[in-house]
Formats: sequence, C-alpha cells, structure tokens
Amino acid sequence: MRIVLDAMGTDDAPRIEVAGAIEALREHESDVELILVGDREVIDAELARHEVVPNRISVHHAPDRVQADDSPASVIRTKPNSSIVVGLELQRKRDADAFVSAGSTGAVMATSLFKLRPLPGVDRPAIGTLLPTAEEQCLLVDAGANVDCKPQHLVQFAHLGNIYAREIMGRTKPRIALLNIGKERGKGDELSAAAYEVLNSEDSLNFVGNLEGRDIIEGVCDVVVCDGFVGNVLLKFYESVAQFIVGLIKTELGALTENSLDFDRIFRILDYSETGGAPLLGVGGVSVICHGGSSAKAIRNAIRVAAQAVRSDMVVQTANRLSRSISNAPEGVS
Repeated sequence: MRIVLDAMGTDDAPRIEVAGAIEALREHESDVELILVGDREVIDAELARHEVVPNRISVHHAPDRVQADDSPASVIRTKPNSSIVVGLELQRKRDADAFVSAGSTGAVMATSLFKLRPLPGVDRPAIGTLLPTAEEQCLLVDAGANVDCKPQHLVQFAHLGNIYAREIMGRTKPRIALLNIGKERGKGDELSAAAYEVLNSEDSLNFVGNLEGRDIIEGVCDVVVCDGFVGNVLLKFYESVAQFIVGLIKTELGALTENSLDFDRIFRILDYSETGGAPLLGVGGVSVICHGGSSAKAIRNAIRVAAQAVRSDMVVQTANRLSRSISNAPEGVS
C-alpha cells in the first residue's frame, strides 16, 4: 500500500515528519510505502541528515504550504500546489491508498470532502478520536469537524462510530452513548433530546443512552457521540489533564523504584501521541488528521492508523454497512 504523508504539516516540519516516516517503515511490513509530499528541496535536505533511509520512501514535490490563517474553504483554489491539496489528489487518482497530515485541520477536512467526497448516506463526515479509559479505549465522534449539527447528524455519527468500533477496534457489539448533561431521557438541549429518541429507536445500534462527561473515563461505552464543538472542547481538556497527570507522576513519584509502578504503561495510556491521528469518518478515502504539535512518535502511529484502515478495507466496509443501516431522522427533528 502507498500512504501519502504531508511533510509540511507539523510546527517543526519536515523534521518531525521525516523522523516519523523512518520510524514507521522500520515497524511496518514491506507492503507499506510512504510518499512525502511537500517542498522537495527541504525534504531531501532533511532526509540527508539521516544515516539510513528506507528505500520505501519517495518524495512528491508540492511547493506551497498551507498556513494557519489560510481560509480552509479556499485552499483548493488559492494553494492548489500545497502539500494538502496535492497529497489528497494523489489519493483521489488512486495513486495512493491513504493520506496523513498534521497540517491545518480545517484545510484537511475541506480538501478531503472535495477530493474524496462523502460516502452515500453521510451528510457530515466526522472526526473520530480515541480516548483512554479505565477499561479499553473509547471512540469520540465528532471531535471537531462539525460545530453546528442537527439530530440526524448525531445519528449518522453514531453509525460511523459503530462501524469503526466493529471493523477497526474489534468490538463485536459496540456500546453507543450520547454525551449529555444527565443520564435521564429528555435531558439536555433540543438537539440532544431529539437525537436520543432517534438513537433509541435504531435497532441496528446498541444504544446505551445518555452519558455524562465524568463517566467516559470509567470505560462504560465504546463510542461517545456529540457535536464537534463539544467534542473538540472535551478532547483538548482530556489531553491537558492527561499531560498534567503524567507531569505530576514524574514529579511526585519519581523517587519510587522502577518496580514500584509500571510507569511506562501509565505513560502510554495517557500519551495522546500513542494514538497518533484521528480518521475523518464518512469520506470515500482514508484521511488521518494529526496535531500540529505532533512528535515523530505521533506521526509514526498516525501512519499505523492509516495502514490499519487500508488493510481492513475500512472505506468499503463503511459504505456497505451504511447502505444497510443509516436512515434519516424522522420528520420534525431535522
């Protein structure tokens, strides 16, 4: 398989991307090839700094770079030679199987929608990201793609999350919960109350009801559904708390012997770079979005997420299941 890596996305590009790419190819089987997209001269110079570069890395020139203040909706028109636009065009033309970027989230989403198109039955593709819990990881959908939603969008997010949890996370009967301010039926705003009624009537979903934010960490569900505004706030708070806890442990418990606690395991659970990237669910291709401040380890793991999605034929599986399961919200709730 061929995976495109936007080499100009992180805050320290392309150093981070090149290091992450090399780490990824050391881990993956020989079926993975990486195409680094960006300024060829800059990328080649960074590759030259490494003593050993796998021969499964190639460079595709894209001279333009999307900046944080560029309008996501206009990037395709104003920067057609940017690494994001060129990289996703490679996937659209089937010259690549997946795309990974730590560049502008808005630009990656907008360009993915334009180049890869939403799958039939999907009005709003959503970002799905994994959160650590006391049990197994749970999937948060939507983590930031859609700020303003209607009930049917939340229902579609639930279906997208359900499919991802089954096909990628290996959950046989994913528990789907709606993030709300209370567990009781009828709680929350009009959006949440209306979405609850539709989700509760969906026979194809294992809907377990409303879930309060404090319950997520207990691991009582496999998929948490919410709009992108709430999801993004939750995600960033979750990450900041995890970083705080890791720092606290290192400071306060550093004097303990190594055998006193499994520090490595604790740090891995709380470290968001272990997840690497979040897939954009509901588009006709594999598009994985990373933090601008990603480390080489995060890029390596984002490539792993992309490779796993390709190996599992995630797009085809999603399209097939959507055609059987997604239904529009009833009249009066849209």
